[in-house]
Amino acid sequence: MKNQKLNKIAGLTLIEILIGIVITTIIMGAMYTSYTVVNNSYSQVTDRAKISSSGRDIVGMLMKDIRMAGFKYYFGVNKLGISSSDNLQYVAGDSLDSLNDSHAPIVVLKKKLGYDRADTSAEPDKINDDDLCCDRIHIVYGDFNQNDEEQPYKRYRITYFAQREGSNDYYSIFKTKESWVQKNGVLTGSWSNTCTECFVSERIRDHIVDMEFIVTGEEGKILNPPPRPDNSTRVDLYNIKVVDVRLTFRSKNPFFRKIATSAKPRLVKGIGNRTRAFLDRFLRDSVLVSIHTRNIGGDT
Repeated sequence: MKNQKLNKIAGLTLIEILIGIVITTIIMGAMYTSYTVVNNSYSQVTDRAKISSSGRDIVGMLMKDIRMAGFKYYFGVNKLGISSSDNLQYVAGDSLDSLNDSHAPIVVLKKKLGYDRADTSAEPDKINDDDLCCDRIHIVYGDFNQNDEEQPYKRYRITYFAQREGSNDYYSIFKTKESWVQKNGVLTGSWSNTCTECFVSERIRDHIVDMEFIVTGEEGKILNPPPRPDNSTRVDLYNIKVVDVRLTFRSKNPFFRKIATSAKPRLVKGIGNRTRAFLDRFLRDSVLVSIHTRNIGGDT
Protein backbone atom coordinates (compact mmCIF):
# COMPACT_ATOMS: atom_id res chain seq x y z
CA MET A 1 0.00 0.00 0.00
CA LYS A 2 2.80 2.40 0.88
CA ASN A 3 4.55 1.83 -2.48
CA GLN A 4 1.32 2.50 -4.37
CA LYS A 5 0.84 5.87 -2.56
CA LEU A 6 4.39 6.91 -3.35
CA ASN A 7 3.91 6.13 -7.02
CA LYS A 8 0.94 8.56 -7.17
CA ILE A 9 2.97 11.59 -5.87
CA ALA A 10 3.32 14.24 -8.66
CA GLY A 11 6.71 15.92 -9.38
CA LEU A 12 8.96 17.55 -12.00
CA THR A 13 11.54 15.79 -14.01
CA LEU A 14 15.02 17.21 -14.51
CA ILE A 15 14.20 18.06 -18.12
CA GLU A 16 11.13 20.04 -17.07
CA ILE A 17 13.15 21.98 -14.52
CA LEU A 18 15.80 22.82 -17.13
CA ILE A 19 13.13 23.97 -19.59
CA GLY A 20 11.63 26.20 -16.88
CA ILE A 21 15.04 27.73 -16.15
CA VAL A 22 15.60 28.45 -19.84
CA ILE A 23 12.20 30.10 -20.23
CA THR A 24 12.72 32.19 -17.08
CA THR A 25 16.13 33.27 -18.34
CA ILE A 26 14.66 34.35 -21.68
CA ILE A 27 11.90 36.34 -19.94
CA MET A 28 14.38 38.03 -17.57
CA GLY A 29 16.65 38.88 -20.48
CA ALA A 30 13.74 40.42 -22.40
CA MET A 31 12.70 42.41 -19.33
CA TYR A 32 16.26 43.69 -18.80
CA THR A 33 16.56 44.68 -22.45
CA SER A 34 13.24 46.53 -22.29
CA TYR A 35 14.30 48.27 -19.09
CA THR A 36 17.63 49.32 -20.63
CA VAL A 37 15.91 50.72 -23.72
CA VAL A 38 13.34 52.62 -21.66
CA ASN A 39 16.00 53.91 -19.24
CA ASN A 40 18.23 55.11 -22.08
CA SER A 41 15.27 56.83 -23.73
CA TYR A 42 14.38 58.47 -20.43
CA SER A 43 17.97 59.66 -19.95
CA GLN A 44 18.04 61.13 -23.45
CA VAL A 45 14.73 62.92 -22.96
CA THR A 46 15.98 64.21 -19.58
CA ASP A 47 19.23 65.50 -21.11
CA ARG A 48 17.34 67.31 -23.85
CA ALA A 49 14.91 68.75 -21.31
CA LYS A 50 17.78 69.99 -19.11
CA ILE A 51 19.45 71.69 -22.07
CA SER A 52 16.17 73.30 -23.09
CA SER A 53 15.42 74.39 -19.51
CA SER A 54 18.90 75.84 -18.99
CA GLY A 55 18.69 77.65 -22.28
CA ARG A 56 15.35 79.25 -21.39
CA ASP A 57 16.62 80.37 -17.98
CA ILE A 58 19.74 82.07 -19.35
CA VAL A 59 17.92 83.54 -22.33
CA GLY A 60 15.42 85.04 -19.89
CA MET A 61 18.26 86.75 -18.01
CA LEU A 62 19.87 87.99 -21.22
CA MET A 63 16.56 89.24 -22.57
CA LYS A 64 15.87 91.27 -19.43
CA ASP A 65 19.35 92.86 -19.42
CA ILE A 66 19.63 93.53 -23.16
CA ARG A 67 16.23 95.22 -23.20
CA MET A 68 17.48 97.51 -20.42
CA ALA A 69 20.60 98.51 -22.39
CA GLY A 70 20.81 102.28 -22.79
CA PHE A 71 17.97 103.03 -20.37
CA LYS A 72 18.20 106.42 -18.61
CA TYR A 73 15.92 107.59 -15.83
CA TYR A 74 14.42 111.08 -15.96
CA PHE A 75 13.08 112.31 -12.60
CA GLY A 76 11.49 115.48 -13.95
CA VAL A 77 10.41 118.48 -11.89
CA ASN A 78 10.49 117.65 -8.18
CA LYS A 79 10.57 119.26 -4.75
CA LEU A 80 13.50 117.21 -3.46
CA GLY A 81 16.19 119.33 -5.06
CA ILE A 82 17.31 116.42 -7.24
CA SER A 83 18.42 117.13 -10.79
CA SER A 84 15.79 116.17 -13.36
CA SER A 85 18.35 114.08 -15.29
CA ASP A 86 21.56 112.36 -14.32
CA ASN A 87 24.79 114.33 -14.42
CA LEU A 88 26.97 111.23 -14.43
CA GLN A 89 30.20 111.27 -16.36
CA TYR A 90 29.99 109.55 -19.74
CA VAL A 91 33.02 107.50 -20.77
CA ALA A 92 33.07 106.82 -24.49
CA GLY A 93 35.70 104.10 -24.29
CA ASP A 94 37.03 105.08 -27.70
CA SER A 95 40.58 103.92 -26.99
CA LEU A 96 42.07 100.63 -25.86
CA ASP A 97 42.99 102.22 -22.54
CA SER A 98 39.38 103.23 -21.81
CA LEU A 99 37.55 100.41 -23.59
CA ASN A 100 36.83 98.51 -20.37
CA ASP A 101 35.35 101.69 -18.83
CA SER A 102 32.98 102.30 -21.76
CA HIS A 103 29.42 103.42 -21.05
CA ALA A 104 28.17 102.34 -24.47
CA PRO A 105 24.86 100.47 -24.06
CA ILE A 106 26.05 97.25 -25.73
CA VAL A 107 29.57 96.14 -26.60
CA VAL A 108 30.23 92.67 -28.03
CA LEU A 109 33.77 91.27 -28.02
CA LYS A 110 34.09 88.26 -30.31
CA LYS A 111 35.75 85.05 -29.09
CA LYS A 112 36.80 86.54 -25.78
CA LEU A 113 37.18 84.17 -22.84
CA GLY A 114 37.16 85.35 -19.24
CA TYR A 115 36.75 88.86 -17.87
CA ASP A 116 39.76 90.86 -16.77
CA ARG A 117 39.24 94.61 -16.42
CA ALA A 118 42.92 95.16 -17.17
CA ASP A 119 42.64 93.24 -20.45
CA THR A 120 42.44 95.74 -23.30
CA SER A 121 43.82 93.51 -26.06
CA ALA A 122 42.11 93.77 -29.43
CA GLU A 123 42.79 90.17 -30.42
CA PRO A 124 40.44 87.37 -29.30
CA ASP A 125 41.61 85.03 -26.56
CA LYS A 126 42.09 81.56 -27.99
CA ILE A 127 43.26 78.41 -26.22
CA ASN A 128 44.10 76.78 -29.55
CA ASP A 129 43.43 77.31 -33.25
CA ASP A 130 40.31 75.14 -33.17
CA ASP A 131 38.73 76.92 -30.23
CA LEU A 132 35.84 79.08 -31.43
CA CYS A 133 34.21 79.85 -28.06
CA CYS A 134 32.95 82.35 -26.92
CA ASP A 135 31.68 85.94 -27.25
CA ARG A 136 31.54 88.41 -24.36
CA ILE A 137 28.84 91.07 -24.02
CA HIS A 138 28.77 94.26 -21.90
CA ILE A 139 25.38 95.86 -21.17
CA VAL A 140 25.05 99.32 -19.58
CA TYR A 141 21.84 100.89 -18.28
CA GLY A 142 20.69 103.48 -15.75
CA ASP A 143 18.44 103.43 -12.69
CA PHE A 144 17.29 105.76 -9.91
CA ASN A 145 16.96 105.73 -6.11
CA GLN A 146 15.63 108.97 -4.64
CA ASN A 147 16.47 107.78 -1.11
CA ASP A 148 20.18 107.76 -1.90
CA GLU A 149 21.24 111.33 -1.16
CA GLU A 150 24.86 110.82 -2.22
CA GLN A 151 24.05 109.39 -5.67
CA PRO A 152 20.37 109.09 -6.61
CA TYR A 153 21.10 108.30 -10.26
CA LYS A 154 22.64 104.89 -10.84
CA ARG A 155 24.44 103.31 -13.74
CA TYR A 156 25.09 99.58 -13.96
CA ARG A 157 27.09 97.35 -16.24
CA ILE A 158 26.28 93.67 -16.75
CA THR A 159 28.87 91.38 -18.33
CA TYR A 160 28.25 87.86 -19.60
CA PHE A 161 31.35 85.81 -20.43
CA ALA A 162 32.55 82.23 -20.66
CA GLN A 163 35.48 80.60 -18.94
CA ARG A 164 36.98 77.14 -19.13
CA GLU A 165 37.21 75.31 -15.81
CA GLY A 166 40.04 72.81 -15.55
CA SER A 167 40.83 70.64 -18.55
CA ASN A 168 37.20 70.12 -19.57
CA ASP A 169 36.19 70.41 -23.21
CA TYR A 170 33.31 72.69 -22.26
CA TYR A 171 32.94 76.06 -20.55
CA SER A 172 30.83 77.77 -17.91
CA ILE A 173 28.87 81.01 -18.29
CA PHE A 174 29.59 83.70 -15.71
CA LYS A 175 27.94 87.03 -14.96
CA THR A 176 29.36 90.17 -13.35
CA LYS A 177 27.44 93.27 -12.25
CA GLU A 178 29.20 96.58 -11.55
CA SER A 179 27.99 100.01 -10.51
CA TRP A 180 29.29 103.42 -11.59
CA VAL A 181 30.22 105.32 -8.43
CA GLN A 182 30.08 109.12 -8.71
CA LYS A 183 28.73 111.13 -5.80
CA ASN A 184 26.82 114.38 -6.16
CA GLY A 185 29.07 117.32 -6.99
CA VAL A 186 31.91 115.11 -8.25
CA LEU A 187 32.71 115.33 -11.96
CA THR A 188 34.23 111.89 -12.44
CA GLY A 189 33.55 108.37 -11.26
CA SER A 190 34.64 104.76 -11.69
CA TRP A 191 33.20 101.28 -11.96
CA SER A 192 32.94 99.36 -8.70
CA ASN A 193 31.79 95.84 -7.83
CA THR A 194 31.37 96.52 -4.10
CA CYS A 195 27.78 97.82 -4.19
CA THR A 196 25.04 95.91 -2.39
CA GLU A 197 23.53 94.49 -5.58
CA CYS A 198 26.86 93.91 -7.34
CA PHE A 199 28.64 90.58 -7.79
CA VAL A 200 31.71 89.26 -9.57
CA SER A 201 32.04 86.17 -11.77
CA GLU A 202 28.89 84.46 -10.61
CA ARG A 203 28.58 81.13 -12.40
CA ILE A 204 25.14 80.68 -13.88
CA ARG A 205 25.54 77.52 -16.02
CA ASP A 206 28.16 74.97 -16.96
CA HIS A 207 28.53 72.54 -19.87
CA ILE A 208 28.33 75.26 -22.52
CA VAL A 209 30.08 74.76 -25.85
CA ASP A 210 29.62 78.20 -27.40
CA MET A 211 27.98 81.57 -26.72
CA GLU A 212 27.52 83.80 -29.76
CA PHE A 213 26.09 87.31 -30.16
CA ILE A 214 25.21 88.73 -33.59
CA VAL A 215 24.29 92.43 -33.63
CA THR A 216 21.77 93.79 -36.14
CA GLY A 217 21.12 97.45 -36.97
CA GLU A 218 18.45 99.24 -38.94
CA GLU A 219 16.83 97.48 -41.90
CA GLY A 220 18.05 94.13 -40.58
CA LYS A 221 21.68 94.77 -41.48
CA ILE A 222 24.14 92.61 -39.55
CA LEU A 223 26.89 94.75 -38.02
CA ASN A 224 29.98 92.67 -38.69
CA PRO A 225 32.30 93.13 -36.94
CA PRO A 226 30.06 94.23 -34.08
CA PRO A 227 30.49 97.90 -33.13
CA ARG A 228 33.12 98.82 -30.55
CA PRO A 229 33.85 102.27 -29.09
CA ASP A 230 37.52 102.11 -30.06
CA ASN A 231 37.24 101.42 -33.79
CA SER A 232 35.62 102.78 -36.94
CA THR A 233 32.29 101.03 -36.26
CA ARG A 234 31.69 103.24 -33.21
CA VAL A 235 28.96 105.09 -35.09
CA ASP A 236 26.86 101.91 -35.00
CA LEU A 237 26.97 101.65 -31.19
CA TYR A 238 23.64 103.49 -31.06
CA ASN A 239 22.18 101.75 -34.09
CA ILE A 240 21.77 98.36 -32.40
CA LYS A 241 18.19 97.17 -32.88
CA VAL A 242 18.43 93.40 -32.38
CA VAL A 243 20.89 91.04 -30.70
CA ASP A 244 20.73 87.44 -31.91
CA VAL A 245 21.89 85.08 -29.18
CA ARG A 246 23.02 81.48 -29.65
CA LEU A 247 23.82 79.28 -26.69
CA THR A 248 25.07 75.75 -27.37
CA PHE A 249 25.09 73.27 -24.50
CA ARG A 250 26.57 69.80 -24.10
CA SER A 251 24.93 66.92 -22.25
CA LYS A 252 26.65 65.86 -19.02
CA ASN A 253 26.50 62.15 -19.94
CA PRO A 254 27.16 60.30 -23.22
CA PHE A 255 24.04 60.50 -25.37
CA PHE A 256 24.69 58.54 -28.56
CA ARG A 257 25.49 54.82 -28.63
CA LYS A 258 28.47 55.22 -30.93
CA ILE A 259 31.05 57.89 -31.62
CA ALA A 260 30.88 59.71 -34.94
CA THR A 261 33.43 59.26 -37.71
CA SER A 262 35.64 61.91 -39.26
CA ALA A 263 33.86 61.25 -42.56
CA LYS A 264 30.49 61.98 -40.95
CA PRO A 265 31.03 64.06 -37.79
CA ARG A 266 28.32 65.64 -35.65
CA LEU A 267 28.22 69.33 -36.54
CA VAL A 268 27.30 72.28 -34.35
CA LYS A 269 26.46 75.25 -36.56
CA GLY A 270 26.69 78.86 -35.49
CA ILE A 271 24.85 81.95 -36.67
CA GLY A 272 27.96 83.18 -38.42
CA ASN A 273 31.07 81.26 -39.45
CA ARG A 274 31.29 79.20 -36.26
CA THR A 275 30.63 75.60 -37.34
CA ARG A 276 32.45 72.93 -35.32
CA ALA A 277 32.69 69.16 -35.71
CA PHE A 278 32.66 66.62 -32.86
CA LEU A 279 33.32 62.88 -32.84
CA ASP A 280 32.37 61.91 -29.27
CA ARG A 281 29.07 60.54 -27.93
CA PHE A 282 27.78 63.70 -26.24
CA LEU A 283 24.66 65.58 -27.33
CA ARG A 284 25.09 69.23 -28.25
CA ASP A 285 22.04 71.37 -28.79
CA SER A 286 21.59 75.09 -29.42
CA VAL A 287 19.10 77.66 -28.19
CA LEU A 288 18.63 80.61 -30.56
CA VAL A 289 16.67 83.79 -29.82
CA SER A 290 16.44 87.34 -31.21
CA ILE A 291 16.24 90.07 -28.56
CA HIS A 292 15.05 93.55 -29.54
CA THR A 293 16.61 96.54 -27.81
CA ARG A 294 14.28 99.23 -26.46
CA ASN A 295 16.31 102.09 -25.02
CA ILE A 296 19.31 102.65 -27.28
CA GLY A 297 19.35 106.20 -28.60
CA GLY A 298 21.98 108.94 -28.23
CA ASP A 299 25.55 108.71 -26.95
CA THR A 300 25.26 111.25 -24.13
